[in-house]
Formats: sequence, structure tokens, C-alpha cells
Amino acid sequence: MAKVEKFAFHVPSLEELAGVLQKGLKENFADAQVSVVNCPDLTQEPFNFPAKGICGKPRIADVGGVPYLIPVVQKEKVYDLNTVAKDIELPGAFILGAGAASSKILGVNAELIPIVQTKIEKKPAVNGSYVAQINPADKGCLLEKYSSKYTDCEFGLLANLYASEGQPGKVIEVKANGRTGELNFVSCLRQILDKHYGEKPVGMGGTFVIQKGKAKIHIMPPEFSACPLNTDEDVNNWLKFFEMKAPLICQPVIVSRDPGFDLRLEHTHCFSHHGEGGHYHQDTSPDSVQYLGYFLPAELLFRIDRPPETHLIGRD
Repeated sequence: MAKVEKFAFHVPSLEELAGVLQKGLKENFADAQVSVVNCPDLTQEPFNFPAKGICGKPRIADVGGVPYLIPVVQKEKVYDLNTVAKDIELPGAFILGAGAASSKILGVNAELIPIVQTKIEKKPAVNGSYVAQINPADKGCLLEKYSSKYTDCEFGLLANLYASEGQPGKVIEVKANGRTGELNFVSCLRQILDKHYGEKPVGMGGTFVIQKGKAKIHIMPPEFSACPLNTDEDVNNWLKFFEMKAPLICQPVIVSRDPGFDLRLEHTHCFSHHGEGGHYHQDTSPDSVQYLGYFLPAELLFRIDRPPETHLIGRD
């Protein structure tokens, strides 16, 4: 059994949070509007998720961690989203986020974009996840619907997950156009929260769409590194970077500040309907970029199977 640690986040009201984000985003984007709205039906385009919303008992799970991937991979670290749902005390949870695919299942290393309505009693899991890997044919991006080849809900090594009951309800809508600052969209949101709430960690998750522009995205190579990756430079030389075009549908998990659980504070994976996806770093078209996102603050944090030996390499 993996060790599970639990922490209660500070949960501001949606109105307060909208005001804080609106003020902060104006420093990094030419135009930013943040409001409290009803969550759109996420079963519809462009999302096509297996659940209607991101509301109901929102929580964040940080499972495993980068130290299980680098400096040297620990392939035996395999997890299951259905088990995670039980670990976070929400069987049947709707889970979004960013993680590594199970190399045990795929036979190669790859990026997982988890989008899963986990199983509950007599209802099987609905797996809407995507997997992005390096295409052996042309070394480009190969993005596939996970369920087109696999029937499980496994992942490997690490994941940052936002979980809820998948219900409709009130959420924070963020529109941000024209990036004027250096920070990417997710880092900007996180640093606004950290600056405002300080010692009271706030967690947030949901989904956003890069509606216009292009973005820098990485995909891990199919083979794990044979030699240890000991620096960020080593990691970046090992990763494969691409410029991908909008629309990209992204699943961010954000924690404003680590309350002492060796967390990855932000992690975002994305998919598209035009065959591109992976790990989001930054838009590469600041003048024309348009973001539209739906977020909710999480009530609880669950830290699952925290690595006993840690480091800060490869966390961006």
C-alpha cells in the first residue's frame, strides 16, 4: 500500500478568487477577464470529457514524483487511477491532470493526459485519456486516444491530478489574451495565488483552451535515459520539444505553495483534435495568444507515495 498523506487547503470564495486573479493577470496579459460562471457542459466540444463538470468535492492528488523518473527511472512505480480515487476518498471521481504513461502497458515511455471517470460499484471506468509519444516513423508527435488500444487506467512514475465528482456548478472562468509578461499562463496563476495567500496554500485545477496561437510542448522520448540525468540541462537535452498549434485543450494542476509534501507546484498536459499534445511549457505567440479556462479551488490535497529521496531537477 502506498503511503497517503492529507492536507486541507485554504479555500477562498469564488468571488474573492476571481478578483485576486483578475488583478494579477492584468500584470501579465494585455487583456484579462475573470468571472464566476456556470461550468460549461464539458461533454461537448472541444472537451468531449466523460463528465459534465469539475465541481463536487474538488481535491488534488500528487502521486509519486519526478525522483522516480530521474536521475534514473524506477519502472516498478505503477499506479491506477481507480485506486487513486479510493485513496483520495472519492471513489468514482472524475480525474483530470498530467502524468506519465505506464511503460509496462505501452512498452515505451510517453506523456499521459488523464481524463477518467473512475469506476464505482457496478459502473466501469470511462477512460477519455490521451497519450502523446514520439512517433517512431517520423520522430514527430503521435497523439492517440488511450482507450483505442488499452482497457486499463494505469499510469507510471508520477502524476498531478485534479479530482471532483464531475458535477456541473459554479466555476471561475478566466479569459486572458495577449501575453505581455514572461510567465506562462499557469505559472502566472500560481504566482498570483502565492503572492496573495502566502502561508495559506491554495490548490486549483480544471481545464483551459489555448484558442489561438502556438505553444512550446515537450514529449518524453520512448526510451528512458541510459545515463543518469543529473541537471535540468541533462533533462532538457533528453526531452523532445515541439511547437504545437491551437486549439490545445489543457489540464492544469496548480498548488500555490508547498506545505511540506515535496509537491510539484504546477503541471499541465494538453491534447488536441488535430493530433498534437504533450506537456505544456509556454505559448510561443504572445501577441496573438488567447486563453479560456475554467477552474475551481481544491479543498484537499492528497500526497500519495512521496519519494523518500528527492531533488528539484526536472520540475518545470
